[in-house]
Amino acid sequence: LNLSYRHVWGELKRWEDELGNELLVWEKGQSARLTEFGNKLMWAERQAQARLAPQIEALRTELERSFALAFDDSVHVLTIYASHDEAISTLREHALRSPVDAARLHLDVRFTGSVDAIRALNEGRCVMAGFHTLMDAGRKTRSERTYKPLLQPGQHKIIGFAQRSQGLMVAPGNPLGLSSLADVAQRQARFANRALGSGTRVVLDELLDQAGLTATDLVGYANTEPSHTAVAQAVASGQCDVALGIAAAAHQAGLDYLPLVNERYHLVCLKSALAQPGVQNLLQLLQTPDW
Repeated sequence: LNLSYRHVWGELKRWEDELGNELLVWEKGQSARLTEFGNKLMWAERQAQARLAPQIEALRTELERSFALAFDDSVHVLTIYASHDEAISTLREHALRSPVDAARLHLDVRFTGSVDAIRALNEGRCVMAGFHTLMDAGRKTRSERTYKPLLQPGQHKIIGFAQRSQGLMVAPGNPLGLSSLADVAQRQARFANRALGSGTRVVLDELLDQAGLTATDLVGYANTEPSHTAVAQAVASGQCDVALGIAAAAHQAGLDYLPLVNERYHLVCLKSALAQPGVQNLLQLLQTPDW
């Protein structure tokens, strides 16, 4: 190793202190050998390398691709924080296959809650955000109280992107006969909720207000999951009876889906970003017949 004995033994001693376990057995007149803990540590490393080698190789390939994009003048990278929807994932793939004005568009998408996405935009962590609101949300509603402070007229520009529904995800056959949040509350069905900062949490609270219900009326309101896919899996695994989410996630998990409300899905950026090449390419792409 071209290292002195003193340095090596010092490093071994330092790591014993760090790990809180002895690594070597020292006996006079005999070679030092690994302790039982030392042997288990080496075994753990071999196991980790064997299991993670494919992921490490995939990460290496992704890093190479990412840096190749950085040196390719024909590619524009646009960072988007967005509430999860299959249409965003489809758009990302479509953008890579559909050159606009001979320039390719790479969408760097990070899925997060609607409120968190707009906050990321306002804090400069992304160029565009994706969020969703009830189609019929009126004034003095929870949706207005949530989003209005985050969006400033003249500073933000909203781009219409998609329409979708949200509804109840239930086990196949809908064994509890649920068709509304009132049914969920009345029959004490176990509910899987979304976290604060997610647009679906805002929608749920809005629907509870409309139905004259409160959070305490739902069994499991405090039990949160990070995504539509996660709440769907919670229902599919039997951890809960019902959740609010989008049809794509319900069908993917083999669940029945009962639509409750229609939504608009918006993209939003700062007015100052409209002239950026990536934003211009995206706006052109959204207007193509193929999309």
